[in-house]
Amino acid sequence: MLHLDNSGDLHRWSRAALGRGQTIAFVPTMGYLHEGHRSLMRIARERADQVVVSIFVNPLQFAAGEDLDTYPRDPEADLHICESEGVDLVFMPGDLYPSDFSTTVVVEGLTNGLCGATREGHFDGVATVVLKLFNLVRPTMAVFGQKDFQQLQVVRRMVRDLDLDIQIVGGPIVRDSDGVALSSRNAYLSSEERAQAAILNKSLIAADAQVRAGERDPEVLVEAVRQAVQAAPLARVDYVELVDAGSLEPVTGRLDRPALLALAVRFGQTRLIDNRVLGEEQLQA
Repeated sequence: MLHLDNSGDLHRWSRAALGRGQTIAFVPTMGYLHEGHRSLMRIARERADQVVVSIFVNPLQFAAGEDLDTYPRDPEADLHICESEGVDLVFMPGDLYPSDFSTTVVVEGLTNGLCGATREGHFDGVATVVLKLFNLVRPTMAVFGQKDFQQLQVVRRMVRDLDLDIQIVGGPIVRDSDGVALSSRNAYLSSEERAQAAILNKSLIAADAQVRAGERDPEVLVEAVRQAVQAAPLARVDYVELVDAGSLEPVTGRLDRPALLALAVRFGQTRLIDNRVLGEEQLQA
């Protein structure tokens, strides 16, 4: 496994791989890797000749007061995980931005709601770093986790709008045995917070069961999830929303097609997100 930290070296490597007619699958991460990241690497390994993983805690997607300085890091363990999953190249730069960096990628519309409503500039930072990494890696395809569903849709829209010749693949959410979606930030949770975090997935499953039983009122579904989550003493709801899975616009009126039920909840200082597509079997567009 090759380990690079220099953008020029990565650019030369990718250019050579493509020159040999090889396909490149790319998995961008911020490190502190877990089984969810492994699942994305496995998707990439199945679909391409070369697999590249980037590990970079991107400062552009952190607002003032967020956890940039304390975001969990374990580069040695990350490299071991990548090697064990058959990754060909790990790109781990110290920085990606010159001191006078002045270019920002903005994907409008999709970034207005959900996490974008309270994390101003977050998705601009995501889109900017992803495009920068795409230009360095020059992947045939890139794999992103569906837990960050809004991020996945933002990247898809950017690729479409800018005519990038990259296939974007969404990897399923990977959960712990109690249903909690795997996340690097789970490391922040106390044992009590971690136990109560299981309510997120339980509430989503219950909402899906309501749809299966015939419930079609978005307000009823959202309120049921909100009340279930708020029953956990340590939970503070940031948002619970039912949105169109493509446009991410709120669903109004009767639910007549599959939609994304997304939530963000704080336990102490830790903000967790989760989601579930409701009605995939019962409501076909």
